[in-house]
Formats: sequence, C-alpha cells, structure tokens
Amino acid sequence: MGFNCGIVGLPNVGKSTLFNALTETAAAQAANYPFCTIEPNTGRVGVPDPRLEKLAHVGKSQKILPTSLEFVDIAGLVRGASRGEGLGNQFLGNIREVDAIIHVLRCFEDDDITHVEGGVDPVRDAEIIETELMLADLESLEKRQISLQKRARGNDREAQALLEIMDPLMAALREGKPARTAVPKGMELEASRLQLMTTKPVLYVCNVEEGAAATGNVHSEAVRKRAAAEGAGVVIVSAAIEAEVSQLPQEDRKDFLEGLGLSDSGLDRVIAAGYSLLGLKTYFTVGPKETRAWTITAGTKAPQAAAVIHNDFERGFIACETVAYEDYIAFNGEAGAKEAGKLRIEGKEYVVQDGDVLLFRFNV
Repeated sequence: MGFNCGIVGLPNVGKSTLFNALTETAAAQAANYPFCTIEPNTGRVGVPDPRLEKLAHVGKSQKILPTSLEFVDIAGLVRGASRGEGLGNQFLGNIREVDAIIHVLRCFEDDDITHVEGGVDPVRDAEIIETELMLADLESLEKRQISLQKRARGNDREAQALLEIMDPLMAALREGKPARTAVPKGMELEASRLQLMTTKPVLYVCNVEEGAAATGNVHSEAVRKRAAAEGAGVVIVSAAIEAEVSQLPQEDRKDFLEGLGLSDSGLDRVIAAGYSLLGLKTYFTVGPKETRAWTITAGTKAPQAAAVIHNDFERGFIACETVAYEDYIAFNGEAGAKEAGKLRIEGKEYVVQDGDVLLFRFNV
C-alpha cells in the first residue's frame, strides 16, 4: 500500500533542499537556477512515532520498523504552466499521480537567490500555482465532458453519473475556486477518480530564514491566514537548518535543535502532517523479533488491515487479538492486558483504530 506526497512550488523556493533533507540524500540537485529538478525524484522516509520505542521496550523486540511515506520532488512550476510554459505539461502530469500536495513557499529574503517572480510574496506564489492547477483541471474536465455527453445521450449510466459529479466542479473552477470546494457530499471517492489536482489535500510548508525557524515571520503569518481560510495545514521550516541537521549523527540532532530554540525537527512535523493529510492511521505488531508500524486508511476493517502484511492474512482471516496502545503499555504487554480484561477478540467487521496492537488469526 503506497501513499505519496508531491513537493511542489515555484523554482528556487527550497523544494529540492527540503527533499534532500527529508530523504537524507543528495538525490535531488539543489541549485540557484530554475528547473534544476527535471525528472521527479522519489524517496521513502520513516514516519516518526514515539510509541514504537515504548512498544519495543515492553515487547523486548530486537528491531523497530516504522511505517513510511513517499515524497516526490517535482520540477518547479511557473506562471503559464497550464499552457505548457516552462516544464508545465510534465509538472502537471507528475502532480496528477500523487495523493497529496506539499506546497513549499519561499518565506525568506535573500538577494543572492533569484525569485522567478522578482520578489518574495508567498501568498501570490500560492495563488499562481493554484490558478495553474485550476486551469489545467478545467481544461481536463471540458475535454472529457464532450465524450461523456455523447455517451449519456445513449443512456450510459456511468457517463450520466460522472457528468452529475463534474457539473458542480466545473462551475467552481470557472469561478476561480478549487474543485475540492464543490465535491458533492458522499461523492469524494468518485470525484477522486477524475484525477483532478485541485481535489487533492494541500499542506503549505513555509521555508523561512534560520532566525525565524522557531517563531515564523510576517510572510509565514500571511500564509497561515490563507491556509486557515481554506482549511489547509501549515508547517514552518528552515530548509537550510534541516539540511544541516540531516548531516549530523542522530545522537547530536536534539542538542543542535535545542540550541536553535527548536523542540523538534521541522522535517518530522512535515512527515507527520503529510501522514495526517492523507487520512492515514497506524496499527502495530509486536514480537521478540520486531516491533513494526503498519499504515492503513481511516475506516479500514480488520481483514483489509491484515492484507497490508500479506494477502493470505485477509484471505484466511479468522479474527484478531486487539489491545489499545495505552493498555498495552499500562499493563506491560499482551499477557498483562489480557489479565486486566483489555485484550479483545475482534471479527471481520471491526474497524481498526489508530494505535491498536494486533495479532491476526488466519488459516489458508
């Protein structure tokens, strides 16, 4: 089960620097000129979860395996991308393939780093990219509408249903509103199949100067207000700091961050926010060999959660032994939780909750 977040933004806002720090590699070239990233770079990163250490301690596990999230560094977009300007067509195609958008905005002043629009204004930058995405989405829907209308006149029910979903989306896009604002209630899944970029969830990452990493600045505050108005998330980071932290030994990072007035890594917050943005949940398996985190979507039932480990687990699913994370820790593991009456046997209709410690029973 793969989930990914596309890192987007105008050229020279710090996307590739952030991606390099995220993946702790130099896979994406960071340079002071537009389009230094042409092919999208992809990296998988572990999702920070302090619960894993505690579970592993109780379970006396030899290894800890976190769940992971994929990040895709996509080429910088410029004004006119929906008409093919810059690397527009390729950029837009890459965005359609990701599950969520992490929009990096330049929120720092630096005369040595060129801004493609001539000056720093993150709200304007956000509007440029969203406008290009809306124009591309509208063009995509208008092209599909013609063939669907022909099919609908022939009583094609699938075409009729799609047109019913598309009509309010096109109306919103023509009014300059992203498609996500007009998705009919209860039709979110159907709308997602249209692969529209402006229905994808968005997280704004404000890339600030080092001195503003802990508090933000006037630019990041303007982004925060925009995000609040549209229900989007915001994380403040200094890509320069994160790049430096990523090169330090793990044991030195906490002291380095505290010296800068930071309680945690901005990257950890980006990863956690991306995970939340996708509506993902985590369950755990604990044993002497390993404690492991597994990713599911909210609302996943036990057999489908078992399939994340192996398809045979779903095919032969009988039941799952379930202990909530808090109870597993409080009663020192499965045996203690069972004795305290906190271990439950759940069946096929059980909806797995975030933090569940599970042991699947199956027979194939």
